[in-house]
Amino acid sequence: MTAPRMVTSAERLRRLLALVPYVVSRKVVGLAETAAAFGVTERELVDDLNLVWCVELKAPDPYCPIDLSYEGGEIVVSQAESIARPLRLAADEASALLVALRMLAEVPGDGSAVARLIAKLEAAAGAAAAASAQVTVQIDPPNGHGVAAQVRAAVQDGRRVHLRYYVPGRDEATERDVDPMRLLVVEGRTYLEGWCRRAEGVRLFRLDRVLDLSVLDVAAQVPAEAEPVDVDHGLFRPSAADERVELELSARARRVAEDYPCESVVEIGEGRLRVVLRTPDTRWVRRLALRLGEDARVVSPAALAEAVRADAAAALSLYE
Repeated sequence: MTAPRMVTSAERLRRLLALVPYVVSRKVVGLAETAAAFGVTERELVDDLNLVWCVELKAPDPYCPIDLSYEGGEIVVSQAESIARPLRLAADEASALLVALRMLAEVPGDGSAVARLIAKLEAAAGAAAAASAQVTVQIDPPNGHGVAAQVRAAVQDGRRVHLRYYVPGRDEATERDVDPMRLLVVEGRTYLEGWCRRAEGVRLFRLDRVLDLSVLDVAAQVPAEAEPVDVDHGLFRPSAADERVELELSARARRVAEDYPCESVVEIGEGRLRVVLRTPDTRWVRRLALRLGEDARVVSPAALAEAVRADAAAALSLYE
């Protein structure tokens, strides 16, 4: 199950402005098809359509409400000619997109699709593309060790690497040798995929969790049976045997929803979140809850909530 993503008002406005031209250009389009195209559920799409219904355009008439219908699973929009043209990128937007694509093109792998997209954008952007060509971005990981550059070199040269890697699920640093397979970007984060000789299997390592890395003078030996991880639908793969944990987080603890793989994320008002995650070992959740203090509350399971209260009481007793 994919965790619902928090959507800002600005993001929703951009989606609404793109939605009207999408429907108008196709005359009639299905609800399911449109929801898939915009990456939302049909219920979210209907909410968007109901909001579009409330829009009043000031041209061509002083009062010009958009007319739409989605009965029978098909969407029809009319009287929206003044915003029916597809959105165009502004100069700063085109430049930012081109810079990001050029960064992505540097990731090892088949970059032909990215190269074609860059060429099309440069042709369409015209003068706006010139500014982006003057920008060079070099990203250093937070730990300052140039991990991305080392990993890229190891992948290209076919060298084994030694990692000291932080595992948040166990709140510990581990040492392991890895035979690199590829460097990839998933959901905005960069990962090394490789054959972990400690786990004897293919694993993904988030680069911002690599505490130290050294490239060994040993050729990487990836077993023939090693298969790349399917990341097309995200990285979160909960097991039916995992414990279901529900947490309520204050506005100060919202980062938990970004740092840990959540099954669902729901806004509950005043900046607070209710998140559901699954884990085979709840010990790290107990430590997390203690660190967050009043900014987090374990809703379920009840046994875990009681364990956290007992941990807190034991810690407080040390101050008496």
